[in-house]
Amino acid sequence: MSGPLGLSLAPQIRASRSLYKFFLPIAQSYANIAGYRRMGLKYDDLLVEERPDVQKALSRLDKRESYDRVFRLKTAFQYSILHHDLPKDKWLKESDDKRYLTPVIEEVAQEDSERLAWDTMKVEAK
Repeated sequence: MSGPLGLSLAPQIRASRSLYKFFLPIAQSYANIAGYRRMGLKYDDLLVEERPDVQKALSRLDKRESYDRVFRLKTAFQYSILHHDLPKDKWLKESDDKRYLTPVIEEVAQEDSERLAWDTMKVEAK
């Protein structure tokens, strides 16, 4: 995620051991406070689906991952309507909260930027 200026500090934090050790507990606490794991959701389930790159990435998921995503969302919606959290044994563990959609979105964005570069290329005659 990027800040208001489009800059992200994540690469610098990951590169520095001391900064990483400092921010890791804060990031874990934030994820726990956000509550999406209590609803059985992964971080990538929260991404806005209306973006074209996310839609293209969702279409590239395999059937099993796509089914699991829809099941997690439906379960979360049902428990949200009931104003309850999932039973504690069904909460998503931190180790299971892996990014499954972000790498595909980055691949789509790279393809789009490459396509734009080729589409706007100017050929000069010598």
